[in-house]
Amino acid sequence: MSAATDPHPDPRPTLARPDDDPYLWLEEVDGPDALTWVEARNAETLARYGDAGFLRDRDIARDLLDRPGRIPFVQRFGTWLYNFWTDRAHPRGLWRRVDEAGYRAAVPDWEILLDLDSLAAIEGEDWVWAGAAILKGDLDRALVRLSRGGKDAAVMREFDLDTRTFVADGFILPEGKGGATWLDRETVLLSSALGPGMATRSGYARTVRLWPRGTDPLDAPVLFETAETSMDVWGASDRQTGSERITFVERLGFFDAAIHIGDRTGPRARLDLPTHAGVQLHRNHLSVRPRRPWTVNGVAYAADTVLTIALPDLLAGRSGFTVLWQPEERRALQGVFWSAGRLIVDVLEDLRPTYRVFEPGPGGWTERPLAGLPALGSVHLWPLDGDPERADGALLALAHDPVTPPALLAFPPALDAPAVLRQTLPAFDARNIRVTRHEARSADGTRVPYVQVGPQAETGSAPVYLTAYGGFGLSRLPDYQPVLGKLWLERGGTCVTANIRGGGEFGTRWHDAGRREGKARAHDDFAAVAADLVARGVTRPGRIAAEGGSNGGLLIANMLTRYPERFGALACTIPLIDMRRYTKLLAGASWVGEYGDPDDPQDWAFLSYISAYHAAEAGRPYPPILLATSRGDDRVHPGHARKMAQKLRVLGCDVAFYEPATGGHGAGKDSEQAAAFRALGLTFLRRAIGWEDPVA
Repeated sequence: MSAATDPHPDPRPTLARPDDDPYLWLEEVDGPDALTWVEARNAETLARYGDAGFLRDRDIARDLLDRPGRIPFVQRFGTWLYNFWTDRAHPRGLWRRVDEAGYRAAVPDWEILLDLDSLAAIEGEDWVWAGAAILKGDLDRALVRLSRGGKDAAVMREFDLDTRTFVADGFILPEGKGGATWLDRETVLLSSALGPGMATRSGYARTVRLWPRGTDPLDAPVLFETAETSMDVWGASDRQTGSERITFVERLGFFDAAIHIGDRTGPRARLDLPTHAGVQLHRNHLSVRPRRPWTVNGVAYAADTVLTIALPDLLAGRSGFTVLWQPEERRALQGVFWSAGRLIVDVLEDLRPTYRVFEPGPGGWTERPLAGLPALGSVHLWPLDGDPERADGALLALAHDPVTPPALLAFPPALDAPAVLRQTLPAFDARNIRVTRHEARSADGTRVPYVQVGPQAETGSAPVYLTAYGGFGLSRLPDYQPVLGKLWLERGGTCVTANIRGGGEFGTRWHDAGRREGKARAHDDFAAVAADLVARGVTRPGRIAAEGGSNGGLLIANMLTRYPERFGALACTIPLIDMRRYTKLLAGASWVGEYGDPDDPQDWAFLSYISAYHAAEAGRPYPPILLATSRGDDRVHPGHARKMAQKLRVLGCDVAFYEPATGGHGAGKDSEQAAAFRALGLTFLRRAIGWEDPVA
């Protein structure tokens, strides 16, 4: 090691105490010593893996990400369908629109509203699209959000949809987390961390402010504020009942929120509901989903029950909730949304996607299934209209599975048989690939489902790509992945997705079983799937390549330290790993509800067990690992991956590190960067498990 590549050498870090950390200097995102270290590690990794095979796969991946037959997803405002689109000629993207008849044409004649590549070139900025909010009613203005390099923080500018130009003296916000929503043409609600004292400990907005046109946003009067220790607040308005109503959402933590109803003077009433409940307001009805068992006036409701009540009744102190849907052992709630007076309930029936439609009428609520959707794979449903006040009830659905390319379906307002609007062409040859479902037994006996996609015959030595997420109640369903399909499946490999605890595949109980002190159980689940693949004769440990990102990166880091013998290679991307300091880094404080508080000795007792940064030690036979992050990630700090990589290097482990300068909390800011990030990871995994390049 030279001084140039290791500015702060430490021959044998022990981390004997949890706060002994010789690599804190790597937490300086743009620190000179840290950047010198990053550049040296990037060069080493690219020299080792960035050969002709990698370049070929990178180009294949980019072609797939930019392929012209992708589905242009749309949202309707008035008579226009809006879409944001990227391709090889427009890597930053085009914001565009077309009428409904034009969208149904084979080649829509899009009206270009904003060319982000041209804007970035003119302004000399690394702009990445971060969304737009269109002014309801008039529909001629929008609040456009632009991110530098893909960060969560963004700038905001008012945009004139008729002239297709930014409004020079319009609403303009400097870079910050949060944003704003329209109240009317002359006023917006500002929910931004911009300004002194306006950010929570997690770095999100602490206040909702009333911002009139032509005034300094820093002078905007505060309508609502939360404690600095809360996660964030957000304000939004609607006129669904004929008069303006402002809702203030105060997120006390990741899974707890208080809802306040008010007006332009501030909140008038807090809804008398538990903070753990998910609440959605539509017209004069509320849907309520308690995350924990809840008893009201002697009536007990199980977690994940879907309830509804009229807003005036709740505000008047009445508690006559109507039960619309209840969970069962393997009948799990995924979410709800309102559309034109109907409540749509998203349910997994033993991991099969289904949707139920509930509608109020003179005789009470009626229920019916939403017909015309596939029973296997992944199905996502949402309203066509972006303005709920003008929605006619039409819905769009995206349906796909590991071997069936995505199809975009359109449900008319009556919600009868859907029509196919778009069908994506196959991205890889799936003729000899089969999809099967299996279950492993975890360390405590829990059955853990997983989906296997691969060749018809088992070889006992299959190159297996294994992944999972297992956190924040997010479900992983078998879906169509063009890049993975082309670079792994089509070449004879096998792909496995595990539904470990911590996800939402079986509802809140499954999530709760895999968070906080249960997070180690979620990691046990993943290791059990790896063992089951060997026991079933699919492969052997040295041929299992596992990858996970973000919370899944924590999972992979724990496979390294807790179950190294079960894997041949690991790819740990945009991860959090140092569980002692995670709450002090960027948005980490907002995740205490998922992981626990390391400053609480009782929580540290179980967090220390899954803090791979502390658990890694000399003399262990760790498999090769790639740690990849992004310098532009302002959600999960790149210091996690940097510090872990340096510690493993000093311990003499086979570790590679990669960190592009931009990209945010993802694989890249554009298709070129995403393709390189993806191809590098797969190249590393393939070589580490001894799978010779099947193309070469």
